[in-house]
Amino acid sequence: MSDATVAPLLDHGCLIVHGPDQPGLVATISDWISRIDGNIVSLDQYSDNPAGGAFFQRVVFHKSDLSAALPDLREQLVDLLEPYTMQWQLTDRSIPKRMAILASTADHCLLELLWRHRRGELPVTIPMVIANHTNTEEDVRSFGVPFFHVPSQGADKSAAEAAILELLIGNVDFVVLARYMQILTDGFLDKLGVPVINIHHSFLPAFIGAAPYKRAKERGVKLIGATSHYVTADLDEGPIIEQDVARVDHRMSAADLQARGAYVERAVLSRAVQWHAEDRVIRHGNQTIVF
Repeated sequence: MSDATVAPLLDHGCLIVHGPDQPGLVATISDWISRIDGNIVSLDQYSDNPAGGAFFQRVVFHKSDLSAALPDLREQLVDLLEPYTMQWQLTDRSIPKRMAILASTADHCLLELLWRHRRGELPVTIPMVIANHTNTEEDVRSFGVPFFHVPSQGADKSAAEAAILELLIGNVDFVVLARYMQILTDGFLDKLGVPVINIHHSFLPAFIGAAPYKRAKERGVKLIGATSHYVTADLDEGPIIEQDVARVDHRMSAADLQARGAYVERAVLSRAVQWHAEDRVIRHGNQTIVF
């Protein structure tokens, strides 16, 4: 993870390639970048087994007038990589991804993302924050970000999900659940059609469910942690992007654990969001490769 800055980079492209490992891939891609008068800025690659395994590569390169050339470059890549049966994605790093945030009453992850964005640490735009409570509205608007209140009460969430989808579809590239304490249905995820990143207040798979810090205190744990992962139809089972832990001891109350955990949650979610926004994360089954 060695790019010099997280700021959008003019005339810098990011090419993600993954598929079956085979001889010649690195040379083919590097030669193509040379032939289009591009200059490689950074290159990361990984093979889980060079004898018939899977290959992953992220390469950032500079090319003058990249945005104008992108349609032609993508057509070239279709022909270039078709013989290798590779999946690929080419993005313009001068165009930040559009990130919507869903929140509930807890504000620590939400405000951390807004603060880091204002400082220029996250290469995204934030077109909206949607929350099922209004306690964070004033704080969100102080960052110049539109706030939408969509209540979600009772067992039937269909009306709330429909209202949220109306706001999101066509307006965002990915969604972050900043401690949004609602379970998203399979139908919602299918209709949304963009990645969703969640923060879980536990070092998964331990202490899944309600009151994790109370349960952690009762269990006498010595480490607490947080996990950021992609949301899938299986609750808390999506591909993990980032995790971290903090040491705790017997002197700490459940409230102390929660405060320490909130610090870890903020850091873990921020890193996961930054890596996704910079196209550093490749999903491979229920795992991720993070460059």
